[in-house]
Amino acid sequence: MASKKKSKIKGLSIQFMPYSEIRDLSDDDRIKKILKIVLGNNILFLQGRLKSLEETRLIGDTMAMMDHVKGFKGVELAVIANNRKEKFFEKMIKGIVNASGLVGANR
Repeated sequence: MASKKKSKIKGLSIQFMPYSEIRDLSDDDRIKKILKIVLGNNILFLQGRLKSLEETRLIGDTMAMMDHVKGFKGVELAVIANNRKEKFFEKMIKGIVNASGLVGANR
């Protein structure tokens, strides 16, 4: 009797986090919380914005992890600027498209 290989397809989900959830955390704890969510195969939408140093640290930490965590491809940061003429979902879609590289090089 031949044994069957079980294959597992890990799902991808989207999670929204209000800035109030990380506002009172230290810089280190903010990065750890974000990485925990991202490593769980989630796309994270964070309300608000990280400090420049936090963004730099997040990118540096993910670059270091890419060789050590199987299947981890890193983190892409996209900021949706505050433009009152556009609706929230329009801004979100533009941010996703820009982050995914679907927009041509002639931006």
